[in-house]
Amino acid sequence: MPELPEVEVCKRGIEPHVLYQNVTDVIVRNANMRWPITPTISDICGEKIMSVNRRAKYLLLETSKGVLMLHLGMSGTIRVIDKDTPVTKHDHFDLVLENGLALRLNDPRRFGSVLWVTEDINEHRLIKKLGPEPLSPDFVDDCLYKKSRNKTVPIKTFLMNNHIVVGVGIIYANESLFKAGIDPTKQAGKISKKRYLELTKHIKQTLAHAIEQGGTTLKDFTQSDGKPGYFAQELLVYGRGGQPCFTCETNLKEIKQAGRATVFCSQCQKN
Repeated sequence: MPELPEVEVCKRGIEPHVLYQNVTDVIVRNANMRWPITPTISDICGEKIMSVNRRAKYLLLETSKGVLMLHLGMSGTIRVIDKDTPVTKHDHFDLVLENGLALRLNDPRRFGSVLWVTEDINEHRLIKKLGPEPLSPDFVDDCLYKKSRNKTVPIKTFLMNNHIVVGVGIIYANESLFKAGIDPTKQAGKISKKRYLELTKHIKQTLAHAIEQGGTTLKDFTQSDGKPGYFAQELLVYGRGGQPCFTCETNLKEIKQAGRATVFCSQCQKN
């Protein structure tokens, strides 16, 4: 599943091609996504895209009338293509632009979404209760520590709660906890402020580096131009259960937490 760095890379990839372009057409081939494509989606036609932003894993294309909110779901990709490019299987939606290009959403599992929002985007039900962006000034050093007090859930589960902080998905939670030397099964409320400050630093560094490297290459993810990301080559623990730790050579453990894989080193992550 694309995580925050992959979506940020996608945002940066499409922005030069769509910014200040007028929308000439929308093509809906299958409206049955995670949520049905908004029936009034054609209202964006004739509008100019004034900004391209990201909030959590949502891509936000803003116009004077409203915001086109896109989500890649589990397996979605957005490509910048010539508008006459032949359609392939699972090409569910095209946003056609005056420059002859189109944004095409391909989503085999249809867990993504295409929503046309005319209300204040910050008040939308999918946006309103989200936590701070991990690379923004709102994610201050003691943010996690303050939110964790009296929390009994494991720290990895805590990190992946979008109401706490957005975008720290399964890959980057595993990696950041390893770098901070924190046991992913430890209760969030029992971790010291000092450890949280260290964890916050590693979350920021790991996500920023992943964005620089073009996102993590997973089987379902490619950038907007079709090129894969490269960060997967540098993963220290995720996807390496049973293999030797790069630091101490102890075999990494893999367990399930809330149905998701957690990989960690029992020697390096004792805090």
